[in-house]
Amino acid sequence: MSNQTPSAIDPIDPITTEIIQSSLTAITDEMFATMRKTAMSSIIYEVLDFGVAMMDATGSLASSGSGIPGFIGMLEPGVRSVMEKFDVATDVFPGDIFMTNIPHHGGVSHLNDVVLILPVFADGKLLAWLANKAHWVDVGGSFPGSISPDALDIYQEGLQLPCIKVVDKGITNQSVIDILAINSRLPDITVGDFWAGVASMRAGERRLLSLAGKYGPAALYYAIEDYIVTGEAMSRKALSGLPKGTFEATDITDEGLKIQATIKISDDEFLVDLRGNPPQRKDALNASFDATFVDVQMIYKAIAGAQTFANAGTFKPLNVIVDDDSMFAAKYPAAMSVYYETSIMLFDLLWKALAPVMPECLPAGHYASICGTFMGGPHPETGKDHSIVEPQIGGWGGSIDRDGLNALYTGYHGDTFNVPVEVAEQRNGLMIDRLCLNEEQGGEGEYIGGKGINLDYRILRDDWWITMAYVRSKNGPWGLNGGLKGTTNYIKVLRKDGHEERFSSCTALPLSKGDVVQVVTANGGGYGSPESRPRAKVLADIKNGYITKKRADEIYGFSE
Repeated sequence: MSNQTPSAIDPIDPITTEIIQSSLTAITDEMFATMRKTAMSSIIYEVLDFGVAMMDATGSLASSGSGIPGFIGMLEPGVRSVMEKFDVATDVFPGDIFMTNIPHHGGVSHLNDVVLILPVFADGKLLAWLANKAHWVDVGGSFPGSISPDALDIYQEGLQLPCIKVVDKGITNQSVIDILAINSRLPDITVGDFWAGVASMRAGERRLLSLAGKYGPAALYYAIEDYIVTGEAMSRKALSGLPKGTFEATDITDEGLKIQATIKISDDEFLVDLRGNPPQRKDALNASFDATFVDVQMIYKAIAGAQTFANAGTFKPLNVIVDDDSMFAAKYPAAMSVYYETSIMLFDLLWKALAPVMPECLPAGHYASICGTFMGGPHPETGKDHSIVEPQIGGWGGSIDRDGLNALYTGYHGDTFNVPVEVAEQRNGLMIDRLCLNEEQGGEGEYIGGKGINLDYRILRDDWWITMAYVRSKNGPWGLNGGLKGTTNYIKVLRKDGHEERFSSCTALPLSKGDVVQVVTANGGGYGSPESRPRAKVLADIKNGYITKKRADEIYGFSE
């Protein structure tokens, strides 16, 4: 049996080609729906913290489903890590499934984001690869939830899966499943989410083989290749419409580190230069090069065809330069469990560089933190260990022609939802005391920044804990064209004895029954000078509780 694809692919008619290409999108959508319906943890079935994709036989992204863009973009290097480790001609077979989660190579972000990969064969030849990446609630390590901003290296963060074959020719390696289970504090959920990922890919495999049976493998090879070529053509056309030149931005992290980015846009390249940034850190605020490259992909897609499909061709114009061993390209065994906060800082920095010259596309700064909130302990009803993971929604910046949006996920999130109050209370053993818009003052301008949130979790049993790391906890979202800065992200813990503590990060902080965790996410930055905001809008802001009369007088010179 040969696993190699044909070297020459005959073209097919354009109507059949388009039908097949639309079917590829439908296949990845079905993979997404299957994962959502079968997953065990609410971070997957409610928040949708996962992504699925299809790659061609060479490992190039062919079709991406719904999900987190940062996950989908990393699946291509994930597949290629399998192709580098295993000889496709002799070691990869129908029925195989591979698994990897090491973030320094292989298209992974942190150990919790486990990548599953399945090769698809037709007529004895490798047709495509299907991949699934999802956040698993606990993969072992020194800290519950396998997350800690204070981790010193990857060994503290959990079980490492170095691009292994977990299913061989359809036979599951039970030893691997046993290792997954024994290393997780939540073995049933971990193993359940593994099988949900397998079900997702097998659903895609069935549909893809059905398509190959209908049109023939050669037609699929051609349609996939043409789809990628079309993606590049569309991308380069969009690139031609972008402003040309060199655009720069700097920012200061909460720890006082300067970060910087230079973007050079020419007729044939979108280049991001990240040289000169801080070296990799001794805590977990590091990102891999793959994660950094996806940041660039996301900002490019936002300004160059946000409404069109994405595949390998879409990103052919991109180039990224970064120093080895920097916080944006950390090397093994650097800790990376809160990589997402470093990635969102970079995403926001690229946004900041381009916003002044593309105000019709990019508003002022948003709350720019994933605000990942990890809590757990014995469930009040069952007594079993239980963990929850929830990113938080926040305020977006004002733009050239409208106020910022309230209570929305970051531009990094994609198709993500917050956990409904009812689910949080019934499934996760918490009481939600409050969920409302952030009343803090900030982000004023001709167009005001959107509001973040106040979300209060009441703990219902002793021996709980919380881990979190929010950036933009000291420097609020940036304003644009004279708009004012927004507010900041943080939590407060109100102890049942009345004592109050404020945190921007913590690891497994003990919580007791009756304690309240108050999440506060930032209001976005304002756009335009506050002096230009019409009086009628200021009156409406006061009426809606967006601003106090005192603050309106200070900022807008307003008095009734």
